Amino acid sequence: MGQMGRPGLSAAQKADLWQRWKQGQSLSEIGRALGKHAGSVHGVLSAQGGCIPPTRRRSRWALTLAEREEISRGLAASRSIRYIAATLGRPPSTVSREITRCGGVPRYRAAEADARAWDRTRRPKPCRLAASPMLQRIVASKLALEWSPEQIAGWLKREFPGQEAMHVSHETIYRSLFIQARGVLKKELLRHLRSRRRMRRVKHATTSGQPRGQIVDGISIRHRPADVEDRAIPGHWEGDLMTGSQNTHIATLVERQLRFTMLVKVPGKDTVSVVTALSRQVRRLPSALRRSLTWDRGMELAQHKRFTVDTSVQVYFCDPHSPWQRGTNENTNGLLRQYFPKGTDLSVHSAEEIAAVAAALNARPRKTLNWKTPAEVLDHLL
Repeated sequence: MGQMGRPGLSAAQKADLWQRWKQGQSLSEIGRALGKHAGSVHGVLSAQGGCIPPTRRRSRWALTLAEREEISRGLAASRSIRYIAATLGRPPSTVSREITRCGGVPRYRAAEADARAWDRTRRPKPCRLAASPMLQRIVASKLALEWSPEQIAGWLKREFPGQEAMHVSHETIYRSLFIQARGVLKKELLRHLRSRRRMRRVKHATTSGQPRGQIVDGISIRHRPADVEDRAIPGHWEGDLMTGSQNTHIATLVERQLRFTMLVKVPGKDTVSVVTALSRQVRRLPSALRRSLTWDRGMELAQHKRFTVDTSVQVYFCDPHSPWQRGTNENTNGLLRQYFPKGTDLSVHSAEEIAAVAAALNARPRKTLNWKTPAEVLDHLL
């Protein structure tokens, strides 16, 4: 008896699979919904690198099956090509090419011709990165600098205005990385992405807060002035402690308008160590860039009044379990994990090394800054 193979997924099931993947469902959830093993789901997804394949559509200029049937009937009735073309409202050259491509007058069959035309649309379109070695080198070099595909795409448009051949979408970069069959960008470059996963995941962030102690006389973010909220003027910062193994920490500060990042090495998480290190760093800023600091409810800033006296910077505290109230800082901390992975000892990095990481981050173009870098915007401001 022959071995029974595992039945594949139908076109309808694959369409349902991609829709569920787009909604953020897990492999197991998709498998249960389709009655398939999670491994089968993974096989379909990994072939595309997790990137949803574009929907195939017929060109509005393409011949339809009904038109091909009309051609077949015309040929059977010995009508001329010009007559058939006039009946369809098509140029004679279009009808002539269609008949020649599909075996000539004796062999023309409408259904077969339509199926062949649909199959021809499956031919892979040339990737712009594959066609331009120079563009490949530029994209690869920026990925090696830890730039995201979106940052690279935006920077290319800004750096090469009007040069369409030097523009590429961030989706194309992702596809070239995740779909290795393309052979355009080396697989090793995947490690430079913020996420280390081997398939692209649809964005659907989840956040969870953490219990905090009571901050004495802390001013709530709800009392923060409106000009802080709308990022109208610079000088308003968001901050947090990034934690590593062995109870090691780095303080992160991000300016809300400029997206400029400062990193501060702190010897401990106690409030004296943190406030002392932060005050020393912030006092180096021009007075115009010292307006406010928004922090979570961590007890490391229990001496916030001392910080305000030392720096003239007012501190506001987020609501409990509300990390999104420091969204710019949270996003930056995610970027920093490319340099300082979770679970590593942060104390092994010198102050100079930490400053170099901050400089690298400030040299990345940002979409919200019209693809300028935070360092460029700060230099222009000063």
